[in-house]
Amino acid sequence: MTDTGRWEPGAPGVLRLPSGRLVRGRALRRPLPEGPVPDYAVYLLGKRPPRVPWEYDWLRWPDFRLPADRTEARRLFAQVWTRAATARAEIACGGGRGRTGTALACLAVLDGVPPREAVEFVRARYDRHAVETPWQRRYVERFTG
Repeated sequence: MTDTGRWEPGAPGVLRLPSGRLVRGRALRRPLPEGPVPDYAVYLLGKRPPRVPWEYDWLRWPDFRLPADRTEARRLFAQVWTRAATARAEIACGGGRGRTGTALACLAVLDGVPPREAVEFVRARYDRHAVETPWQRRYVERFTG
């Protein structure tokens, strides 16, 4: 794998947004994938994540729920979207589906996917089980870019 400063298209968990930006989603309960590590990550967890050797932010987001601070969520999603243009950006939660899928769908909205289509976009290109709850789906459908 060549280290270009971006993810390899087609690598596990890597979602290509319509703009060409590449973002990796993953489950923190699974081992770190082989290859390059993120340059920047946002971890979506109910409690503070363990330290990692790369730059990261933590968004308090309990499992099966919504972000505790939606203004902060919007700010961090915009940060991931911006950084994904030139760096390896990652979004992760415990299982890598509900919270991660919801955040990836919000990134898709920021990238121009209509909010009502963003969940299906992520399910088709990242994980067919992404965005696990009805309220996570509504959150995406009401998210504005």
